[in-house]
Amino acid sequence: MGTVRLPYSTEYPVEWEADVVLRDGSTTHVRPIRPEDSDALQRFQMAQSERSTYLRFFAALQRIPDRMLTQLVTVDHVSRTALVAVRPGSAQETDGADGEGQAEDIVGVARYDVIDDRPGRRTAEVAFNIADALQGQGLGSVLLEHIAAAARERGVHRFIAEVLPQNRAMLGVFREAGYAVEQHLDDGVVTVSVDLDPTDRSREVMADREHRTEARSMQGLLSARRVLLVGPAEGGTVDELLAARVREAHAAGPGDTELLVLGDDVTWADLGRGGLGGNGSDENGQIDLAVVAAPPDEVIDTVRRLRGTGARGVVVLSAGWAEVGPEGVARRRELLRTAHTEGMRVVGPASYGLLTNVPGASLRASLALTAPKPGRVGLFSQSSPVAVTAAETVKRRGLGLSTLVSAGHRADVSGNDVMQYWQDDPHTDVACLYLETLGNPRKFSRIARRLAQVKPVIVVVAGRHGSVVPPGHTVRATRAPRRMLDEVLRQSGVIRAENTHQLMDVAQVLAHQPLPTGGRVGVLASSPSLAALVTDAVAAAGLTVVGPPDPLSAGAPDDEIAAAVDALYAPGACDAVVVVSVPVVLPRTDAIARAVAEAAARTGRTTVVSALGLHGMPDELASGDVRIPAFSTPEDAVWALGAVVRYAQWRTQDHGTPVRPALREGMSDGAARAQARTLVESLLVQEPDGAELDQATATELLACYGLTLWGSRSVRTADEAVAAAEELGWPVALKIAAPALRHRADLGGVRLDIADAEDLREDAERMLAAAASLLPAPDPVLEVQAMAPTGVACVVRSVEDELFGPVVSFGLAGDAVDLLDDVTHGVPPLTDVDVARMVRGVRAAPRLFGYQGAPAADVAALEDVLARVSVMAEDLPELASLELYPVAVAERGAAVLHATIRLRPAERRTDAPRRALPG
Repeated sequence: MGTVRLPYSTEYPVEWEADVVLRDGSTTHVRPIRPEDSDALQRFQMAQSERSTYLRFFAALQRIPDRMLTQLVTVDHVSRTALVAVRPGSAQETDGADGEGQAEDIVGVARYDVIDDRPGRRTAEVAFNIADALQGQGLGSVLLEHIAAAARERGVHRFIAEVLPQNRAMLGVFREAGYAVEQHLDDGVVTVSVDLDPTDRSREVMADREHRTEARSMQGLLSARRVLLVGPAEGGTVDELLAARVREAHAAGPGDTELLVLGDDVTWADLGRGGLGGNGSDENGQIDLAVVAAPPDEVIDTVRRLRGTGARGVVVLSAGWAEVGPEGVARRRELLRTAHTEGMRVVGPASYGLLTNVPGASLRASLALTAPKPGRVGLFSQSSPVAVTAAETVKRRGLGLSTLVSAGHRADVSGNDVMQYWQDDPHTDVACLYLETLGNPRKFSRIARRLAQVKPVIVVVAGRHGSVVPPGHTVRATRAPRRMLDEVLRQSGVIRAENTHQLMDVAQVLAHQPLPTGGRVGVLASSPSLAALVTDAVAAAGLTVVGPPDPLSAGAPDDEIAAAVDALYAPGACDAVVVVSVPVVLPRTDAIARAVAEAAARTGRTTVVSALGLHGMPDELASGDVRIPAFSTPEDAVWALGAVVRYAQWRTQDHGTPVRPALREGMSDGAARAQARTLVESLLVQEPDGAELDQATATELLACYGLTLWGSRSVRTADEAVAAAEELGWPVALKIAAPALRHRADLGGVRLDIADAEDLREDAERMLAAAASLLPAPDPVLEVQAMAPTGVACVVRSVEDELFGPVVSFGLAGDAVDLLDDVTHGVPPLTDVDVARMVRGVRAAPRLFGYQGAPAADVAALEDVLARVSVMAEDLPELASLELYPVAVAERGAAVLHATIRLRPAERRTDAPRRALPG
């Protein structure tokens, strides 16, 4: 077989290192193997049972021979590589060691060796070995995801494994991963063949496992009952004040939490490795969570000392990490590595802490002196100051919380983790998040979309997708348009609030009112002017007022109020009700409030109120278990209602299925993708720093995805132009090939519908002269192309963004469209509904549907082009940018007339197809 040099480095791939969560919610570290791991690998092998050894090596092998051991730990990270899962060495001390030189124990190994090195067909043999103590904890599936991701980065897209039939666990790992798998039995050995291209099923499996493990990890934190406080007792420093505040908060309202203060209640010697009993048998002596206020080095030392105490996580209250510069970034990295290797999660640094209001199991591990009352709203905040104000706002409005998580600088635990927990939490009905940054927008969108299907998600994002990065946060740069964040949130189905005030407004409605069944709004107002104000606000919110509002007169009697309310809440009268009562002179009466509360409880009609003297969740607007939210202004009430109606409509909409068009005709999709990979790899071998494809190569790459590039010829003289036209067929279009003039008919860069050789020669000579005067290049080039059917000119683009990954955009061609930024965006994978929305979402979209009597364009063909580009962008992270301009959409068909494609070496996306914690 042939071997082609591939553009991959043999240096240690630090980017493959990752912290992962296992099935029980604990964590471990995965990294490439190193030559110095030989002793650890030997210890791992010698600790394995005879059965595990036989299943891995098909023979008894208590100790690995030296030569074989050297081979196993010596890899090139290209054709031979291995990943190991590690935890702290069992023999290391925990009494304050600084961590330098500490040994690690290997608890799992995954390796591959390439056996077919042909580009596009690279195949490797894969093998796994999991420590007996961790079998059944999902480590095998995690290692498969990581070794598969590493292999794909090295151009390997198929694994072969030989497995004994009795190794049902390993066969299950392959079978249940969701990849395309084939297996056959030969001579007592099962040969398994795994296609590593992600599938809808493999993505679904990974997302489901990710959800379960991360939710379990958060459950371990939020169900903590015994909390250890580590911090100075005196000294007047910020850390001392933080520690004192935790003690004060616990004394004010401990909930169901037992707080142990290091140095007062317990010592490190008391904790030991076996819990407070010190003998390894006292489970009740274990601690669940540590809250730490100390300088960074002491925090890291504390995490090491927590080993063996049972702690599932650590809340870091103090600052002084990434916000102080590179040294702080390195300390934060060490903190995460230490905690995750020890099996713990980190909340913070600069966290306000954790609170839960689970009946009989409430947690108090925060700086809050008084906790909000129990409720159905979960609140996550990155910012500690915002957590303070939000918690106070919740209490002032009488809203109530189920959970409060303050992530501070979000080094580890993030809003994604908390959303995973909230999805199955029976105590949380509404999810509220205040985010300062989105470290992984693709993962956020995926998790939020899944949660929003069952529970409303309300989000405030400070700044715009990283345009403002608060101190302590690390976020990838992005070149995506500012509207990209809005598109991510829209695709996710979340409710976007502009500030915490709106966040609480919407939460009030969702926590205590049913979702409306439509957008028809009935209005009850205490004056004509208020009725007009509300009517305008309802229209601005995209809702419809049912009939002209009939204002109640000032001081209306009870029977008149009852009649008006009964009419408003009559069956089928409306979908939601807005009540505004602001008496000018007369004192407020609660008659309207009582009547509305009773009617809302009786009918289940969504209701919001703005009444003088009522705010939040007042008792005056309660009937039985139903409470109606009251707002300070009618506009606030209507805005919140409009947001809730739009969310309710999103919940009932068909969100479509992922677009999966058949790719190249006459070829399987797998073969087409392999062909595309071969082409991309070959081009990057020739130009490792990146390449712009000529039209012939672009034609070949696009064809792999079923996209046909309209034929054209490059020419330098009028005679060459005529010869090209004779070959392509008349009539033809003539264009100046330079990008600056290619589409500029106004500057003489384009001539269309040229029907004979004489006109073509004349046009070619004129354009060559114009190009020579306008362009710096001494040798102008023209492009001759057969005329495509007349249609609407469109532009389809894709860009690989460092933060968002592939971003696909659509718009109609033309200067006006570009100047007005009339473009829609989407983040693959897209559904058919997403694609349709992108096409219809531009303001110029009517031109595609028969505007002013013009024939309607073949929108289905256009959507097919957009879908294929989205699949191509998702498949090929090497695709730095792609532009199809123009795409001429005729009455039948869509012709891609020109393509600009740039490749660059692939970078790891923020949401790679493997489970990993931030690091």
